Amino acid sequence: MVVPAVPAGAQLPLVVHLIYRLDFGGLETLLVDCVNRMPAHQYRHAIVCLLDYTAFCERITRPGVALYALHKQPGPGMGTHVALFKLLRTLRPAILHTYNLSAVEYNVTAAMAGVPVRVHAEHGRDAGDPHGLNRKHILLRRLAAPCIDCFVPVSADLQQWLAQTIGVKPAKNILIANGVDTATYRPGPGPHPSTPFVIGTVGRLQDVKDQAMLIDAFVALRAMLPEQQQRLRLVIVGDGPLRAQLAAKVAAAGLDEVITLTGARSDIAEQMRTFSLFALSSIAEGTPVTLLEAMACGLAVVSTAVGGIPDLVHDGVNGALVPAREPQAMAAALAVYARDAALAAQHGAAGRARIEQHYGVGAMVDAYAALYDRLRKTKLNLKETITPCAE
Repeated sequence: MVVPAVPAGAQLPLVVHLIYRLDFGGLETLLVDCVNRMPAHQYRHAIVCLLDYTAFCERITRPGVALYALHKQPGPGMGTHVALFKLLRTLRPAILHTYNLSAVEYNVTAAMAGVPVRVHAEHGRDAGDPHGLNRKHILLRRLAAPCIDCFVPVSADLQQWLAQTIGVKPAKNILIANGVDTATYRPGPGPHPSTPFVIGTVGRLQDVKDQAMLIDAFVALRAMLPEQQQRLRLVIVGDGPLRAQLAAKVAAAGLDEVITLTGARSDIAEQMRTFSLFALSSIAEGTPVTLLEAMACGLAVVSTAVGGIPDLVHDGVNGALVPAREPQAMAAALAVYARDAALAAQHGAAGRARIEQHYGVGAMVDAYAALYDRLRKTKLNLKETITPCAE
């Protein structure tokens, strides 16, 4: 890669990423990947957290990335708007990039602070509004829309919803697919026929991920396959507000020896290579990063058919799709793979091929950089050509 020299004293344009909280999660992984991987000659980066940040920030490897926490209190939080306004006036970013509903209103604050380019990304919805029909949330997005130069949905489902429900025009509604590092997330040696059949999932333990349904499905699977009970395992990787509740559910079912809640892990790729299959039980999603990672690891997938997941998982080709909140349907789909290791391997290989062809992290980062370039050139009437990195 040829990196153009930056003239002495030149100040690269700054992108401020505004997120609710920097913690272990798919959206946060994508943000950090973009910050770490965007060519150093193009943009500087800072991350502002409305709430705070955790040890996840240690994944930021790019030098010079400033990190701020505004410690927002519950409620409207007008003080947070004031604090962000002052911070933006100090930092003078070229671009504000906000993420999801919790940050959308701050595009208005950024416009008042004189930030020339404002980008808002939609990565998915929460359990309280899985279909994006909450009237207050719709109104909030519509009110903020005039201050947003571009909406970035991460799935066709979200793009269509922004167009039809929020009223975002096509020119401001640009889909950028999530991407995954296919070198880090790669297939393992594959399970031996004599080893346990491990159903794995990765995600924050919260309502929208509905791991409780996956536990119910696992219980139903054991009943469907009594001859395989000794080899069936369920591993749930992640932490969150429902951890104690899920642990109690496992204990009540008497399945502590076959269902493992690992808590938060930093070695997700290694964990996934111990799985025989990946399961996702969410009731709402955009394009889930953990699903991309699992497919990159060559795992067949059983997932609920919500959000952008049907764009990734083609039923009968690289996995199986089931309705949300239906543990019996998920159990039946899991049973197919538990009975047929060759089919699981075949669908896992198809998933890996799909990721390599369409969902590489490099393409995602290039798309964001190109969007930043285009919006800056348009909004600032830049006379010079913004030179992309050349291979």
